[in-house]
Amino acid sequence: MKLCRFGENRYGVVRDGQVYDVTEHVAKAVVAAPLQRGDAAIANLAAIVRLVEGAKIGTPVGAANTTKFLAPVINPTKIVCAPVNYEAHITESEADPGITFNHAVARIDKAGLFLKASSALVGPSEGVAVRFSDRRTDHEIELGVVIGRECRNVSEKDALDVVAGYAIALDMTVRGTEDRSFRKSIDSYAVLGPWLVTPDELREPDSVDFSLKVNGEVRQQSNTRHLIFKTRKLIAWASNWYTLYPGDIIMTGTPEGVSPVAPGDVMDCEMQYIGSMRVDVRAAAVYTSDSHASEVLVG
Repeated sequence: MKLCRFGENRYGVVRDGQVYDVTEHVAKAVVAAPLQRGDAAIANLAAIVRLVEGAKIGTPVGAANTTKFLAPVINPTKIVCAPVNYEAHITESEADPGITFNHAVARIDKAGLFLKASSALVGPSEGVAVRFSDRRTDHEIELGVVIGRECRNVSEKDALDVVAGYAIALDMTVRGTEDRSFRKSIDSYAVLGPWLVTPDELREPDSVDFSLKVNGEVRQQSNTRHLIFKTRKLIAWASNWYTLYPGDIIMTGTPEGVSPVAPGDVMDCEMQYIGSMRVDVRAAAVYTSDSHASEVLVG
């Protein structure tokens, strides 16, 4: 199943290129369940699937290629990210001082995982608002893994059992000398979409083709088989350091080809078994003391 959010916080499912509104089914499943930490819809995804599959969902409310999608997850307690998790990205990072600022590149087993603020999360229709126009903001396309239940100390063997689904993720990054989490947690710098695909539609996360274009030009193209730490290992590793909750997102790492984007650019992301999403880039608004957005660009 492809579960999405769209419009004014409506839930939908995507079938044969059409979007069907299932907000009432989601609400019914959530209301019937006990409160728990994390994203309520993701925590009750199994019940939602049963309700949707067992009921008439009416006529479509729009085509998938024209619907403005929000992030399929509303309330992750955290976004867990894997740094330099492709060999070719390590190589390009070591060769480009614009990425590393001449700092040594620590491999993932030495660097560990890092957290990205959940307030950075947006859907593809909301776009990326570039801050600090005098600095470089790069795109990083990644497979996003959404956790389906509270878990800790998960084994690699059982890791996929705790997955609610998968989505395309963009780990947007301001380059600089500050800590990764600081530079990657800007509002709108975590894009997730266009929907969540349940595991029955993507059975092997370590064999997924994906690509990213900027203004029609291919910038990144790879397959998750090239991950250094595979998806199961990332889930297990994260769960040994943190309790994972429903809706928590693991961004699995980006391949080579990262490059700057600027206001006016358009990023087209595509991932096998999931789909595609278009993400516009704009300049971030500046908010003045009276809380009104100014037209002055951040920089």
